[in-house]
Amino acid sequence: MRKEHDKEVGTMNALERITARVCRLGHPDTPGTPIPLLTIEEFFDGNEHIGSIGCNLESGPPPSRFYEMFTRIAARPDVKDIRIQITMFDDPDWLFLDTVYIMTSANPDEVASWLDDDLKPDEVGEGFPPGQKFEPYTVPSGAGVICCWWD
Repeated sequence: MRKEHDKEVGTMNALERITARVCRLGHPDTPGTPIPLLTIEEFFDGNEHIGSIGCNLESGPPPSRFYEMFTRIAARPDVKDIRIQITMFDDPDWLFLDTVYIMTSANPDEVASWLDDDLKPDEVGEGFPPGQKFEPYTVPSGAGVICCWWD
């Protein structure tokens, strides 16, 4: 059975793959559906859709620029994980995010200094927003949650 699933996923294109991933607990635009928290690989693999992240930035950076930055940050010894919050999936070409969570022992000011100047979010703060329902996720031991938000 697992081999069939792996084969099926292997034949999906990038949009089909990410659609299946974010909709596994229900469509993210449906009220009450837990918010998906993707890895950087899940979100960026095959993503060439400008505006899927950082849509408010004047330079209109491609997703590959964000992927490079987050890959560099994820390699830091004080970073345990990075998760991407899927905000909406109302664009038929790719889904949209405005928030990235970095699980780290660093504080928000330190994390803000790691972000490339042309890709800086509007806000960097601590924790998951209260009152939001996320898919099951356990913050790694020894890490806090730093929230990076693009308006």
